[in-house]
Amino acid sequence: MASSKVFIFDTTLRDGEQAPGASMHIDEKVRIAQRLALLGVDVLEAGFPVSSPGQAEAVRQVVAALTQPHDPVVCALARAVDQDIAAAGDALQGGARTRIHTFIATSDIHIDAKFGHAKYGASLAEKRATVLRMIDQAVRHARTYTADVEFSAEDAGRTDLGFLCEALQVAADAGATTLNIPDTTGYCVPHEVEALFRAVRGCLSAEHADIILSAHCHDDLGLAVANSLAAVRGGARQIECTINGIGERAGNASLEEVVMALRVRGDEFGVHADLDTTGLFETSRLVSVSCGFPVPPNKAIVGRNAFSHEAGIHQDGVLKRRDTYEIMRAEDVGQQSEQIRLGRHSGRHGVFRRIEALGYDLDMLDPQALYQAFTRLADQKKEVFDKDLRHLVDAHVAAPSEDRYYLEQVSVQMATGTQPQASVTLSIRPDGQTLSHTATGDGPVEALYNALDHALGTAHDLASYTIRSVTEGADAIGEVDVTIHFAGQSFSGQARSTDVIQASAEAYMTAINRMDQYQTESKNVAFVGRGIMESFQ
Repeated sequence: MASSKVFIFDTTLRDGEQAPGASMHIDEKVRIAQRLALLGVDVLEAGFPVSSPGQAEAVRQVVAALTQPHDPVVCALARAVDQDIAAAGDALQGGARTRIHTFIATSDIHIDAKFGHAKYGASLAEKRATVLRMIDQAVRHARTYTADVEFSAEDAGRTDLGFLCEALQVAADAGATTLNIPDTTGYCVPHEVEALFRAVRGCLSAEHADIILSAHCHDDLGLAVANSLAAVRGGARQIECTINGIGERAGNASLEEVVMALRVRGDEFGVHADLDTTGLFETSRLVSVSCGFPVPPNKAIVGRNAFSHEAGIHQDGVLKRRDTYEIMRAEDVGQQSEQIRLGRHSGRHGVFRRIEALGYDLDMLDPQALYQAFTRLADQKKEVFDKDLRHLVDAHVAAPSEDRYYLEQVSVQMATGTQPQASVTLSIRPDGQTLSHTATGDGPVEALYNALDHALGTAHDLASYTIRSVTEGADAIGEVDVTIHFAGQSFSGQARSTDVIQASAEAYMTAINRMDQYQTESKNVAFVGRGIMESFQ
């Protein structure tokens, strides 16, 4: 018997971006959306339009970018209130295939916290009745914009089963085509999730037997992927997940882990997801660079060590028979087992062939500029590795147009017996104004960041600074990750270079530009900084 399809609902651009410090520029979101479309996700949640003008514009631009019949359904999130649904409908306007995803709290804990105002009722029973009315109205309102409506019962994992079934039945009767049963707090364990989905399927009326049940699991206990797979056992046919598992708190179910678990253990689950898994690694890299969150080397499927073998016993086994220690092939997820050695004597053909093999489209690049960048790097390194090439291409295609501050020059002098001294020059776009300053510090990086702060006229709270080698050899490229705090928010930056001082400066400037974009957007949003459900109070 043929296996049934599980729809993959990607929420990297919405729930994923809610991770502190993960905010992305609109052009980065569009690039990720296009990559997700190539990957073959079924539904792409592009944002939460009512939350800010930038979110609404991002949804509009994703809709405009995904116009082919095989592209994903573009989805926008909305609370179960009229203004949210209208904002979502407006942002999705003109899309070929669109969905509104509306949600409301259903657990007693959430209802007590979010519906304290007397207008919602005095008793729990009265408040629950209000919730049911809001569900009905929200779904019917959303149906005026699109026939594809998803309803989520927030904190379903801790909701009374009887009330959860009642809420989902109301949503289905009002016209919802997908019912999402999220473990919003990552509280549940797999056997509970499987039982919950079986119970919900059993309590829906017969006329809704074909409605899609969806799982959305968080990773607070490290169980998001396991719970998502348990939901499939219980009858879920949509899984909501993110690339690299990014998201609120500990994150969401990792798309690459969910998809490969379903593929490798198809014998166990009897379902399939229609994704081109060879694009998983490059999609992971794109999201990592865009949001500034590095992928841990031991991350399943897409970590750089996921298919590496160092122990002698493992190496001997894999050389004799690959499946002794590998349950899937590196090529199946886009990791490369082949290694073309590149250096200062390499010609254009070899360089561009390797770049194409890494999944990049040369028609989208400037070969002359890219090759010149390669030769400059090759003069600094004995050998150029795949990770070096990815860094070159990412840097070649990327400076986001929204960036206000650009690093023009940086230098650090150190002498025995004196503090390091750093000098920087910045330019401000689009007016071309330049800012320069020189400062000292206890170390070269502190001196550098003091100089940048003085040039900008603002002191920034450096929350974390990490540096690691991402390629091999004494001349390896160093990757720097920086997080700064502002107004209770976190902003991250990441940069790579063979010069760690240069990478440190670029990472810091990326974080500052992300903070600047947040400040610009927040000036136009009256409720920035308030809780997501504050309007219910």
